[in-house]
Amino acid sequence: MITSLSVSHLVLYDGVCGLCDHFVQFLIRIDGQDRLRFAALQGDLGATILREAGRGQDALSTVIVVADYGSPRARLLDRSDAAIFAVASAGGLYRAASALRVVPRLLRDSLYRIIARSRYRIFGRFDACPIPGPATRAKFLDFKPKNMV
Repeated sequence: MITSLSVSHLVLYDGVCGLCDHFVQFLIRIDGQDRLRFAALQGDLGATILREAGRGQDALSTVIVVADYGSPRARLLDRSDAAIFAVASAGGLYRAASALRVVPRLLRDSLYRIIARSRYRIFGRFDACPIPGPATRAKFLDFKPKNMV
């Protein structure tokens, strides 16, 4: 499905969502093991992964993690499973986020959907994907300066 890279996990996010941007910035700060990479769902890489996974436009309203990206074990996680996995992948004390999986997925995803429905109203929406700063640019696999503002 994906070409081989030395990346552990790929976080696909809504590139124009303020909440998603805050989540990505949080993950960058806590990723002490440098295991996470990022791509906007609206970008070429995100669109290709969604298409190959048979996901439609509704996937743009969720965060998706391609765990073990670039390996034969690659698998897609979405909604609360993706968020929990991404935080826990940062290592250290953040591994404790995995404990949230004891909450039934139906409940976790219901809360996730409520937040997702109002995320633009509460956290805002960008006209285009923000440009990553020089210090973090390499973490964004779909960064193309001409396409971003």
